[in-house]
Order: sequence, then structure tokens, then C-alpha cells
Amino acid sequence: MLRPGVLSSSFVGELALAASPDASSIRAILLDVEGTTTPIDFVYRTLFPYARRQAGKFLSQHGSEASVRQDVDGLRVQHQADAAANLEPPFWASDSPDVELTSAVNYAHWLMDRDSKCAPLKSLQGKIWQEGYAGGELRGQVFPDVPLAMSRWSRQGKRICIYSSGSVLAQKLLFATTAAGDLTRWIHAHFDTSIGAKAEPQSYSRIADSLALAAPEIVFISDVPKELDAAREAGMQTALCVRDARPQEAGEGHPIVRSFDALFP
Repeated sequence: MLRPGVLSSSFVGELALAASPDASSIRAILLDVEGTTTPIDFVYRTLFPYARRQAGKFLSQHGSEASVRQDVDGLRVQHQADAAANLEPPFWASDSPDVELTSAVNYAHWLMDRDSKCAPLKSLQGKIWQEGYAGGELRGQVFPDVPLAMSRWSRQGKRICIYSSGSVLAQKLLFATTAAGDLTRWIHAHFDTSIGAKAEPQSYSRIADSLALAAPEIVFISDVPKELDAAREAGMQTALCVRDARPQEAGEGHPIVRSFDALFP
């Protein structure tokens, strides 16, 4: 058995997980979303701008609903923390419900500009996107190899799981509305930052516990090396997903995969 987190001690160049001595031990495949299953441009040029444009209208229409109110309350708490840390967030006024909602919109925009992983923001974005998907303005995007791979892995008895900084709701909406159909039928579990930050090893230990699996029985695939470092520290096997023309040396200690076609064929 190889040490946890290393798929092949003789790895050179592109990854073929099926050829790895540890391949048969993999029982779950944990996938990042942005840059791994889904083009980064879809997130940054479609989803994020849509949430920004619709935030004011959405809060105006739904600001009194309990779940949305919870997001606003969470944003206020995060605003207080950012202000205390001298990050200079936009002023938050609570003179009336309408004024507070305006403050929430301004602060949400400020967080979006910083690509914040703030949980209340991600929750709010998910609700906004839900309306966009329901109205046909949004449709999930994945790389062409993803649906075929998910179908294949499911037939092999491997559990497919998602771990993203986007909310569980946002994940389900994306995978349910792709051009290839509803992919959620192949997804066993969804995880977001409510289980922990993606750069913290404890998050991956919690995921393994949630799946009732030993960490080495899970391979985490992401395009972010620091996330893979954390997963490897927790004992998971790892692979760096490279969807662009970066050189092979960019693996930073993690095997590289450029297409899911090579993963457990």
C-alpha cells in the first residue's frame, strides 16, 4: 500500500488512476466544482454577475422570508467581524428593514468583489440562482467528460461526492440542469463550507467520517493545490485537475489529471 495521498510512487506526467496500485481501494470520488467539473468562466462570467445583478431585487421581494432573513442576519454578523478587523466594509445601517436590506446588498457586493467564501453570502447566492434556474435564465455547465465519468463511476459502485465553497443548494441546482440532463442522480453526497474550510485538513476528516469511510478510500480531485494539500494531510488520495495548458510540473506534488476519461475507465 502506498502512503496516503500518493496514487503512484512511479508517477510521471499524466495520471492514469486505473493503473495505480491503490485504484482498487478507492470507494468514493470527492470532486471540487469550479475548474474541475465546471468551467471557471461559467462561475465568474455567468453565476456571480447574475447574483450581483439580482441581489437588490431578490432581497426586496424575499427579505421578509425566514431563510432569507437568516442570511441577512449572518451577513450582519460577518460585517461586524470585518469592521472589527479594520477591513473597512461599506457602512451598515439598520434604521428600518428597507435600509438594512440596502446595507445587506451593498455589503454582499463588497464581499463578491473579494470572492468571499462567507457562508451567509453563499447561501444567499444559492437562493438567487435558484430563481434564475427555475426561470430558465440559468443552466448548469459541466465539462463534456463529466456526465460520462459519473455514469461510469456509478456503475463501478464508487460513491460520487461534491465539495465546493458554493452552497449545497447551488451545487444541486448546477448539476440538475446541465445540457446532459440531471446529474444529481449519480451524486451520493454534497458538502459545502458548513463542514469546514477547504484548506483545512479537519474538513476532509469530517467528510470521511460522514461517509463512514477511511480517508485513503477517498480520492479528492481539485484544481487548487492548497485544497489537495489539506486533503492529503487528512489521509485522502489526491489528484490535481488541470483543464488548461499548464505544464505537467504544475502538479505541486499531486498527480495530474486532464480529463475524467482517464479516471477509472
